[in-house]
Amino acid sequence: MQGRYRVSNELGLHARPAGRLAALASKFSSEIEVATQEEWVNAQSVLSLLSLAASAGTEVRVRARGSDADEALAAIAELFE
Repeated sequence: MQGRYRVSNELGLHARPAGRLAALASKFSSEIEVATQEEWVNAQSVLSLLSLAASAGTEVRVRARGSDADEALAAIAELFE
């Protein structure tokens, strides 16, 4: 499962929203990854998410693989709204 979202926070995906995303991703058993270009990073790692340097307006792709992938993507979609 995969989704595309736009970073709406005017400060981009900085420490606080990255922490929220990592905490949310950690609640699911599925493997969840995020990418801005070609490099996919572990969504459960705040440092990995920060390494994407996703500024406001950046499109991010999120993919989830596992038994609760649908639920994970739905929850992450709400976070990006």
